[in-house]
Amino acid sequence: MNRALRRGAPIALATAAALLLAGCSSTPDEPEASKTPSAADCIDVESGALSDAVKVEGDYPGASTATFTAPLEAEELQRTLVIEGDGDETETGQTINAVVSLYSGTSGEQLFSQPAQITAGDPTVFDAFRAGIDCVPLGSRTVVVAPASALYDGAGNASIGLEADTDVVIVVDAVEVQEPLKPAEWTENVPEVKFGADGEAPTVTLPQVDAPTELQMKVLEEGDGDTVGEGDSVTVHYQGISWNTGEIFDQSYTRGEPSTFTTDGVIQGFGAALVGQKVGTKLIVVIPPEYAYGTDPAAHDLGGQTLVFLVEIEDTAPAA
Repeated sequence: MNRALRRGAPIALATAAALLLAGCSSTPDEPEASKTPSAADCIDVESGALSDAVKVEGDYPGASTATFTAPLEAEELQRTLVIEGDGDETETGQTINAVVSLYSGTSGEQLFSQPAQITAGDPTVFDAFRAGIDCVPLGSRTVVVAPASALYDGAGNASIGLEADTDVVIVVDAVEVQEPLKPAEWTENVPEVKFGADGEAPTVTLPQVDAPTELQMKVLEEGDGDTVGEGDSVTVHYQGISWNTGEIFDQSYTRGEPSTFTTDGVIQGFGAALVGQKVGTKLIVVIPPEYAYGTDPAAHDLGGQTLVFLVEIEDTAPAA
C-alpha cells in the first residue's frame, strides 16, 4: 500500500481517500508494513435486488441522499448504475475524482459524504469502494451494496461511526480523470502572518474581503532541502483556519510536535500545495470547498467552507 495512504493524517486534513484503503481501520495512525501491490484488473460487479432497490436523490455530481429499507442484509457485492455517464469507461491505473457517500445498512444513516480520489484497479482499495468506479463510464453515479466482510474486514471503523459486522450502501459519483492540481500564485489579499517564538503558535490575520474562489498559494520563505514529490511522506507544522468563520479548526503547534502524512492522504488542495516545495519552506494556501471537503455544508463539518493553511515543511521522504 502506498505509504501516504498507510499513515493516517490528522482528522482535520484527512480525506475520504484514507478511509478507502485496505489496512485503514479504526486506528488509522498506525503505519502498515506492506508495499504497494501492482494494479489489478478492474472489478465488474453485477446489479442485484438490493442495489436496484436503493433510491438516490441529489444533483450530480455532489452529495447524495440514499434511501433504502433497513436493516439491510447483503451476502455479496452488488452494483447498480443509477446514472450512466457518457464518458469513456474507466481504465486500470487512472485516478478518478469522485464523490463518495457511505451509509450504514443497519440504520440507514449517512456516515460521510465528501470528495475522494480513487485509482481504478488499485488492490489496496477495498472492493466495496472500488466497485463504484471500476469499469464504469465517466459521468456515472453508482450504488454499491456490500457485506460487512468487504469493508474493514467486518471490524467497522470507529472514526466514521461504522460498527462491526455492519453491511453498507455506498453511492459513488465517478466524475472525471484527475489532472494534476497546481495552486496559482497568491498575490492579492494575502493574510498577515506573524510567527511566534519556539513552541508558540503563529498568528494569521485574514483580510476583511470575500473568500478567494481559486486555489492559491504564497511562499513566505523558501527552503533549501529535499523536494516533496507526489505521494511522498511529509512532516509539517500547520495551522488551519476557516475563511468563513475566522476560527482555527486545527493545528499541530498546540500539540507540540509536527504531523506526518503523505500528499495523497490529505485533502486535495493541501496535498497540491506541498508537491514541488522544498524542506524548510514556509507557505500559506487558500483552498476553495471543491478542493477541501466539498460544497455541501451538511456533508461535513467543514463542508462548503474555504480553508486557509499556514504550513512549515520540516521533512520529506520518498513514497515506499
